[in-house]
Formats: sequence, C-alpha cells, structure tokens
Amino acid sequence: MLVNNAGIGVVGAFEATPMAHVRKVFETNTFGVMAMTQAVIPQLRARRAGAIVNVTSSVTLASMPLAAAYTASKQAIEGFTGSLAHELRHFGIGAKLVEPGYAPTTRFADNTGVRIEDLIPEAYVAYARPIFAGFATPALVTRESDVAEAVWQAANDVTGRLRFPAGADALALARAG
Repeated sequence: MLVNNAGIGVVGAFEATPMAHVRKVFETNTFGVMAMTQAVIPQLRARRAGAIVNVTSSVTLASMPLAAAYTASKQAIEGFTGSLAHELRHFGIGAKLVEPGYAPTTRFADNTGVRIEDLIPEAYVAYARPIFAGFATPALVTRESDVAEAVWQAANDVTGRLRFPAGADALALARAG
C-alpha cells in the first residue's frame, strides 16, 4: 500500500503568488504523488493486490477563495487518481482519494515557505480580511484522527468507491456538492 500525504500549502492572491512557488507546490503536491505512484505500481501489479491512497483536500469539493494554485495542484491529483483507478482495477489494485477538510491543529500552514502577508497585496486586504477571520473561527473542522480513519477506510475498501471526505467540514461540503 502507498499513502501519498505530502503537501505544500499556499494561501493568497494568485496574482501575488510567485510562479516559482506555484511550481514548488505542483512539484510536491502533483508530480511528487505521480512519481511515488509510478515507482510503486510495478510491485503492486506483480502481487495483483494493494491500494494507492492519495490525500488531496476539501478544496476539491468546493471552490475556496485565495487558494487557486493549491486547489489546482490537488485537482490534478483528483483527475489522476480517478483515471488510475480504472487502469489499476484490472490488476486488483485500488486507487482512492482522501479529501481532508481544514485542520487548524496541524502544522500544515507552516510548510508553505512563503509568508501569507506577502501574498495579500493592498488591493486584496479588504477582500481577504473576512476570509481570514472565518479561518480563525471555523464552524466545522477536521481532526488528524478523521484523516487517519478515512485513509484506513480507503485502503480497505473493496466496493470501488473513489472518494473519502475526511472531517466534519469535508463531509458537509461533499453532501452539499
């Protein structure tokens, strides 16, 4: 089994996000997942068993503001995994998606490498203020245990289900979508 859970986040106005950082996000969130998957498939295929679980994000369930580059990198993995599920099913290998919601108790925001303040130009400050206030007091959140449970469910699923939202907020978005 392979669980691809690495990720780099980025929150900010897309016009202020340096293309070098967009490339870094895609290198980890998209191409890193693809490289690991490609490396593991031959072993799983030889066994005719196993699962590949790609952790994306609830940003794939509903459009979110100030997350264009991050969303694009995770949406790419959604399409990749959906297609992969078809071609690997023949070999007894599952390809699944876990879509966690907002998890403020993790250190995910610390790995971005770019300060959020640098990605909010003056023209966006009034627009961004209520969005960041909402991040500070979310109605629903995801806990680490929600993600672990969804990964376990995905890894052990034999029904052919592709998507496993993780966390109260992600489940609410999946139901609304």
